[in-house]
Amino acid sequence: MLAILLVHGAAVVIAAVGAITDWRTGHIPNWLTLPPLVIAPIAHGLAFGVRGLLLSVGGLIACGLVPYFLFRRDAMAGGDVKLFAALGAVLGVFGGIEAQFLAFIAGALFALGRLAWRGRLLRTLGNSFYVGLNPILPKKWRREIPVELLESTRLGVAIFVGTVLASLNRTSIIWGLS
Repeated sequence: MLAILLVHGAAVVIAAVGAITDWRTGHIPNWLTLPPLVIAPIAHGLAFGVRGLLLSVGGLIACGLVPYFLFRRDAMAGGDVKLFAALGAVLGVFGGIEAQFLAFIAGALFALGRLAWRGRLLRTLGNSFYVGLNPILPKKWRREIPVELLESTRLGVAIFVGTVLASLNRTSIIWGLS
């Protein structure tokens, strides 16, 4: 029990530091993300055996793969990719995927709220529709979207929220509260 609480506590601390540095600087530093990528699989292997090692490495891969592909398409920053992979290594496959899913939901809600606050929600949703539809439309019907009309969102805070929610969910299951 204590080991599981330590795992989730470490994940929340890593996500919190990532959120603070992303909020302040727009970057998630390597000194935060790279050590868990190495230490977490070793610690899981020592604490939980081969199964723990495999779940940690599986979490690293599962949580880093989709963000990596988004990064390659310039749809996500590299620090977010490393933070997702590090959290996957710390939380394992299932906890990492749950945290990532909740982080993407939180990020989408934050982005929609920010756009609505600025009065740009409908315009941006229309642009998103065409960005998604352009590849399958005939060339004469395609619409070019100026880069300045596209919005970007820092995900550090959303990743923190997703990690906290996933950790609360997983630890409440352990304690029999759900």
